[in-house]
Parts: sequence; structure tokens; C-alpha cells
Amino acid sequence: MILIYRIITTIIFPVLITIIFIRKLLNKEDSERYKEKIFSSKFNVLKKKNSKLIWFHAASIGEIKSIIPIIKELRKNNERLEFLLTTVTLSSGNLIKNEIKDYDNIYHRYFPIDVEFLIKKFIISWKPSAIFLVDSEIWPNLIFQAKRLKIPLAIINARLTKRSFERWMMVPKSAKLIFSKFNLCLVSNNETKSYLSQLEAKNINFFGNIKLINNFENISSKDENINFLKEKKFWVAASTHKNEEKFCLDVHLELKKSFKQIFTIIAPRHIQRVNEIKKLCDNLNLNFQVVKKGAKIVDDKEIIIINSFGILPSYFKFAKSVLMGKSLFKNYGKVGGQNPIEAARLGCKIYHGPFIKNFEEIYKTLEENKIAKKIINKSELVEYLIQDLDNEEKEIEKYSSIMNNLSNKILSNTMAEINKLLKNATI
Repeated sequence: MILIYRIITTIIFPVLITIIFIRKLLNKEDSERYKEKIFSSKFNVLKKKNSKLIWFHAASIGEIKSIIPIIKELRKNNERLEFLLTTVTLSSGNLIKNEIKDYDNIYHRYFPIDVEFLIKKFIISWKPSAIFLVDSEIWPNLIFQAKRLKIPLAIINARLTKRSFERWMMVPKSAKLIFSKFNLCLVSNNETKSYLSQLEAKNINFFGNIKLINNFENISSKDENINFLKEKKFWVAASTHKNEEKFCLDVHLELKKSFKQIFTIIAPRHIQRVNEIKKLCDNLNLNFQVVKKGAKIVDDKEIIIINSFGILPSYFKFAKSVLMGKSLFKNYGKVGGQNPIEAARLGCKIYHGPFIKNFEEIYKTLEENKIAKKIINKSELVEYLIQDLDNEEKEIEKYSSIMNNLSNKILSNTMAEINKLLKNATI
């Protein structure tokens, strides 16, 4: 099966190049750097002499952000280390530019297509001393090339769903051969730990999801809406999807029966849906304001619709209660859940619907620490929100302390295992 994969990827390489070009024309790839994925002449190797390079590969934004604290820890203890970060998506590449702009020993490249000759050339060119794959990034040609060259290989925050496990078990011999190549497996949940055990992986550890590690910058209080957020009663519906905004507006109407002035802040996951939400507000005769970055909230509007990325933390900082979207309706059953960590770190009580498969283990951890709570209908959410809004003080110190303790524990255990692996790699 491995041989077949190798042959097929080589044969279809011209097709894959064509797909990359089409994506570039559709503005889904970097207009220049897309070449890093398909041409070895564009790898642009910058590794310094007499240094050791650690390679981290993650697919997209969430995964790449989760490993930044690990890289920061490694940099503290070894000035001779350099780091190569590879990602797949355009958005992750744009994020990394900002994250690493102040470092001269961290490089970002787009991950080359997993074709044997291309991957081999990439590894030989960069000469990594260790390779860390993140989440579910399993690339057979990369894995086997790493082992041929005797490079230590790990997967961190590994995530294997039931569906992907069943797919691997359709080729059990090949799957077990692939997963046995990892020197270290740090998993994101117990389900994955069980699946990897059945796939005969070794050195499997579960310390918690590394996305819970604190990589959070202090939020500036120099915000044009700080007085509004400090003085008004409001709650936030974050990362909402279709139909969930109607649910939230109905909740708002119920809250108005208990509070003379109440504001509901809605931040849709996809801001291009703002016009849909405006129509819903019009249908319910609710005054609304669409707020972009830098805009000031006016207090004669009761529904605030966020129309910019990156400004939610300033709202979380003052919010007592946050409903996380993509969780309320059955059609999200297999893909439900949005990341609640940022809101939790800023002291918010988190509410969510029953469908949170994508972040199940994280929500479980938050629920065990009384930070998150599942709601099953509007009246239940209304009841909890009334309780929160009636409380004078936000419990930011309590929740932040819990989150910091979780973060420190996961980071400490994770780094202990990573350092063992790197020690064996003579780094």
C-alpha cells in the first residue's frame, strides 16, 4: 500500500501542480510563494551553519498558533536552535508573518506536496534535526523519508476521529507501519490515545490539548468602547452560524423582559453573513449597529453586529457570558464546536449547545472546572444569562487562574517529553 501511494503521488504530480495553479488564480494561494509547494528550486533554504533546525508542520491557523508557546520555550533553553514552520493554507502563512517578524531564527515555508522526490529534496536541503507534525498531519512520504534519514519524528496534539480511524483500518498493515515510525505521540484526547494504541504507535501520552497552553497577549484597554463595555449589561454570541443568530435574537427579546436596557453582541463566524443578520433584526423590529474595528458603539442600538476580525478579545475582556456558536443545531453533529479558549482565558462563562464534536475534550475540561456549561434550549440560556448579568462582578481572576494552571501543567509535561526526544537527537 505504501508503494502504491508513492507511485500514485508521483504519477499525479502534474495534476497536483495544475490544482495549485488554479488555486493561485482563485486567490487561494500566495501569489508568489505558492511555488514553494511544487518546485524544489523555490525552497529558499536559509539555515545557518553550525545550528540545529527543528521542523514543525501544521496545516492551518489554529494548529500553528498552538505550537508558538512550545517554540518560545525551546528558544529559551537553546540559543543555537533554529525553527522551520511549514503550513498549508494562505491564511496561516499570513498569520505567521506577524508572529515571527521579530525573530531571525524562525522561518516559514509552505509545505511541499507529499511526493517522494520533492519531500526528499526538502528534507535534505533543510537538514532538520527533528520533525514535529501537528494534529492530523500524516504524510507517508515525509514520514518514511524522515526515518530513512534517521531523523527523530513526533506528532503533537494528535487528533484521530472515529471516521479517520476506520479509514486507516481499511489498510491496517500500512497504517500500523506508518504510525509505528513515530518516536513520540502526544495526543489531544483520550479517544485518539485509544486509536493510536490499536494502530501500534509507541510512546503515547495524553497531557491535555496544547491549544489550552497560554499564548495570549494582554488586551490593550485603549479601546473607544471601554466605557460602554464597563458600564452596560451585555452578553456575547461568538462564532455564530446560520440559524443561530435567530436563536440569539429570541434570547435577547426574553432578556428585555428582565432588564430595562440589555445589549446583545453577535460576532458571526463568517462576516459576509452580516446582511442576513441585519434582515433578522429588521424582521423583529430590533435596533442594530454594525461595528467595524475602530467604530464606537452607540447606546441607542440594542443588537451589536461585529463586522471585523481580531476585535473579539476586547469584548471578551468585559463580557461575563459568551455563547459559542456552531453548537446549537443537529446539522452540526459531526463537525460542531468553535474554540472557546480565548473567551475562557479572559474570564468569561462559556455556554454552548449539545453539538461540540470538534472541541469535545476542551469543553469537557472547561465543564469540569465550572467554566463552561451546556444549554439545550432558549429558556435555559436565558435563565443562566439573567443570573450572570445580575452578578455585580465578573469572575475573571478565578477563571483566569484555572486556565493558567491548566496551561502550565500541559506545557510542563509536553516540554518534558519533547526535551527527551531532542536529547536523544543530540540537540
